[in-house]
Amino acid sequence: MTGMKNEEGMADPASVDGDRTIMPPALDDARALFARLHTIGFDGLGMTRASYGDGENQAHALLADMARARRLLVRRDWASNLFITLPGRDRTLPAVMTGSHLDTVPCGGNYDGAAGVLAGFACLCGWADAGYVPARDVVLIITRAEESVWFPVSYIGSKSAFGLLEESALAAVRRDDGGTLADHMRASGGQPDHIHTAPVLQPSDLACFVELHIEQGPVLPAADVPVGIVTGICGSVRYRAATIHGRYAHSGATPRPFRADAVMAAATLMTVMQAEWRKVETEGGEMTLTFGVCHTDAAQANFSAVAGRVDLSIDIRSRDPGLLGRMEAALMAHARTVEDEYGVVVDLGARTQSAPAAMDAPLQAEAVALARRAGIPAVTLPSGAGHDAAIFAGQGVPTVMLFVRNANGSHNPYEAMEFDDFALATRLLERLLYLRAEQG
Repeated sequence: MTGMKNEEGMADPASVDGDRTIMPPALDDARALFARLHTIGFDGLGMTRASYGDGENQAHALLADMARARRLLVRRDWASNLFITLPGRDRTLPAVMTGSHLDTVPCGGNYDGAAGVLAGFACLCGWADAGYVPARDVVLIITRAEESVWFPVSYIGSKSAFGLLEESALAAVRRDDGGTLADHMRASGGQPDHIHTAPVLQPSDLACFVELHIEQGPVLPAADVPVGIVTGICGSVRYRAATIHGRYAHSGATPRPFRADAVMAAATLMTVMQAEWRKVETEGGEMTLTFGVCHTDAAQANFSAVAGRVDLSIDIRSRDPGLLGRMEAALMAHARTVEDEYGVVVDLGARTQSAPAAMDAPLQAEAVALARRAGIPAVTLPSGAGHDAAIFAGQGVPTVMLFVRNANGSHNPYEAMEFDDFALATRLLERLLYLRAEQG
């Protein structure tokens, strides 16, 4: 059935499914919450809400208080993930879940993560205001520490919820203050000593997971489409703190054959890996390669010296596990070649990784059909960035993501999601949650 149009030319949410007249999401609440989150996180230029920091704690408390005011159920787990539930008519049925995170990268934007939280919250509040009781529980999860820039561990909150966080991760230190993850958990109301208790989430207890998120790349703005339906999430292989050790020497007195130039070794390694990436692209492969950190030692490097040390980071991402393995093997081989050529030592440091995740085909199809019926322009696309949804999908939970058009990328202060686009995506989220909540 084709959705009727309202005065603004937008599909009327009450008309899309024909047999229901549920109140639309509480978008005014979402708009106000974006403003409140801006106040909590503003650092003078962008948003900084550190994982298990004061800003993230304030944001979680704000949502918890507003949920209680709507008579929604609120609870936290041992890692201080927040769960907000609209109880269903049969609470023994597997729950429908949505959600995202409220932490940010340093000096980030106000929509990364927060858009998914506030969209889910708006759906629950709209239903609660209408007096609607779904067939099964519908749960909003607000995960902790999704942004791995603070701790060198991916998906801390969602891994904790499924009992997947390794105990060794509790000793990881936060980049800004050197405090351990365990200490920051305790300070945020968590109980890291309970890491060995039974998982809070069991895959069999979840009917599906739907995460709304801003797009963090240029595809939707370039296509002039407000909403994306995600086909899969890239996995990664990362070396966050690689070091090339050469030998400091006088720039004028040291001929090339006597040098162990860490800068030239780093430049060569990056160049040959870039060539590997181009080769993959010519073969039709899909991946990204990023050296997000590359610097000499500011305390010792100088204009008239051959650099003896370069620090760099290496981030390889793809939805193809075989391609991740191939690129990592190439990295190892080229590192050895660079060592031999320049007389340096390449220390890649600690390795972290995350597995690719495919989105659930039936959920994708339902989202596409609902968008079409509602007159919401939408396209399918992969996600190059990692998201908590990858953990849910990896646990066998039927999972899909909805992207909202967002200019200027992400992980910077200039995220530019339009609220009208957010409203369209939130209405699509509401329909998808409703459809799954009412399934027998």
